[in-house]
Amino acid sequence: METKDKTEEVAEDTERHMLFESSRRVLLAGIGAIALAQDEIEDFVDKLVERGEIAEKDGKKLVKEVMEKRKKRPHFGEEEMHKRAKAMLERLNVPTKTDIETLSEKIAALTKKVDELKKNQE
Repeated sequence: METKDKTEEVAEDTERHMLFESSRRVLLAGIGAIALAQDEIEDFVDKLVERGEIAEKDGKKLVKEVMEKRKKRPHFGEEEMHKRAKAMLERLNVPTKTDIETLSEKIAALTKKVDELKKNQE
C-alpha cells in the first residue's frame, strides 16, 4: 500500500482541524445556551417579583425548583448538543463510522480480487 503524500496529509490535517473547530463551537454554543437559559429563568422570575405577581420567596423557590429539575435531567443538554453536532456533521457531509467501515470492507474485498487477478495473470 502506498504512503500518503505530503499534500494529502496536509489536507487531512486541515479537515480534522476544521471539524475540531466546528465541534468546539457547537459545544461552546450549547454550554452558552444552558447558562443563558438559567439567566433567562432568573430574569423572568425577577420580573414577576417586581410586578408583584409572585412573592419574592415564591420566586426564589420557583428558580430553585427549575434548577433542581434541570439537575435531574442532566443529559437533556447533552442530548441537544449531540443532535446539533450530528446535524452539523451531516451538513458538512462528514462520513460516519459506519460509512468508513463499509468502505473499508469494500476496499478489502476489491484488494483481494485485484490480488487474485494478478495471480491468475502470472
